[in-house]
Amino acid sequence: MSRARIRLTTAAAAAALAVGILPAPAYAATAPGAGVGARHHQQQAETIRQIPLQGAVNLRDIGGYRTWTGGQVRQGLVYRSDALSKLTAADVTTVAGLGLKKVVDFRIPMELQYDGADRLPSGLSPTSRPVSDLGLYGTLVGAIGSGDPVTQEQMLGGGRAEAYMRDIYRTFVTSPENRAQFAATLREIADGRQGPVLYHCTSGKDRTGWMSYVLLRALAVPEDTAERDYLASNTFRAAYDAQVRAGLRQSGRMQNPDLLIPLQEVRRDYLDSATAQMEADYGSFYGYLTQGLGLDLRTLAKLQDRMVR
Repeated sequence: MSRARIRLTTAAAAAALAVGILPAPAYAATAPGAGVGARHHQQQAETIRQIPLQGAVNLRDIGGYRTWTGGQVRQGLVYRSDALSKLTAADVTTVAGLGLKKVVDFRIPMELQYDGADRLPSGLSPTSRPVSDLGLYGTLVGAIGSGDPVTQEQMLGGGRAEAYMRDIYRTFVTSPENRAQFAATLREIADGRQGPVLYHCTSGKDRTGWMSYVLLRALAVPEDTAERDYLASNTFRAAYDAQVRAGLRQSGRMQNPDLLIPLQEVRRDYLDSATAQMEADYGSFYGYLTQGLGLDLRTLAKLQDRMVR
């Protein structure tokens, strides 16, 4: 058997063990630092690597996390972000320095219509891979555009916004179309011929957050570490989201912009809605990877081999 084949077989076994058998992590989660816009946020012995930009607040390198298999996720290969449509010229230069070969855009057409296409370095074009938001963006546009406090309360108040978010997360698991988009992205990341990849949605927290959570867990990153990475969007987005609410109040478009907070934040119970659906439909995270996303052991092994050192 060739060395490459031995490596692949070993990695396949490791992938299967990591996502199917290993217990919950034994160490406690540590919340990310509170400073918004700081480049480094220390978490135990690990760091969330934000890349500061003027036109986006949630661009991060997912590398650096340690795995149950004794490795570490490589840096400089996969990035997660919010929309890149408002990048400044300086931001575009910063992004060019990442050496990206592919940008995957999870936004739906309505988001592109309102927010605009990505501003990217010359020679780089985004790949549109829309993941459904169950009409959330349209609901927000309608609620804010109405300018009517009663309508806004009826649409978003009384726990309705939170319920909406939980429904969206469930569709990450239940929708065949959504699963296909996530699976295609994971296959591209596993492809050794691909250079650095960035994927994003509008806020870089829900569709992008789920994609990152799934990727990290597939790499045998402990579950609570993957969750911590997911929740860190609240830190990076806090100041910007507060400015949005303040602007809506000052403009008179919303008397109670705090109705938006459940939609602006990521929360454990949103993530729990997706993972509970995953276990109900596929029995385990490993079942979701193999049955739900259609990833075979060879692809999971290639993902490990490419992404973990």
